[in-house]
This record gives sequence, structure tokens and C-alpha cells, in this order.
Amino acid sequence: MKDKDIAIALKYKSDKDIAPKVIAKGKGIVATKIINKSKDEDIYVYKDEDLVNKLYSIELGNEIPFELYETIAGILAFVYEVDKKKGLDEKGE
Repeated sequence: MKDKDIAIALKYKSDKDIAPKVIAKGKGIVATKIINKSKDEDIYVYKDEDLVNKLYSIELGNEIPFELYETIAGILAFVYEVDKKKGLDEKGE
């Protein structure tokens, strides 16, 4: 399945969470709604077909597996830099 047909939403609060958690996931129209909501909220959308397929098997509310920490950490670091340039802090404020 192509990554545009699947979407995963992660949440991570560095002061509260050990690892990012899957908070939403879906295929088809649900994926489109997740992506549109992200864009509406000005949340960065990262596209990676292999990664989204790995994350899709994780149950809602569960943390990402250890083997994905480095990959997700790199993405989060990039997103934090983007947010910093927009004048947002880690909490999105």
C-alpha cells in the first residue's frame, strides 16, 4: 500500500513520555482525514512508506518500538527545528 493511503499520528511530550505513542492511524479516507487535520493544525507531515508501514502494526496508545527510536528521534529533531523557526516551543505554543 502506498504511504498516501496510510497515515499515522504520533504524540511525544519529552517531559512526560518515555517514547512517542501512536495516537491515530488509518487507511484510505481515514488517512486523508488525519493528514488534513495535521495540515489544518499546522503539524508537520513526514512521508516515508517503509516507516508508516512499520508503525501501522502498533496498537493505538502504545509507544513506538525501541528499534524505531533513532529514526523517530531524527524526525522529531527536524520538526523541533522547523517549529523553532516558526517561533513555537516544544509544546507547540
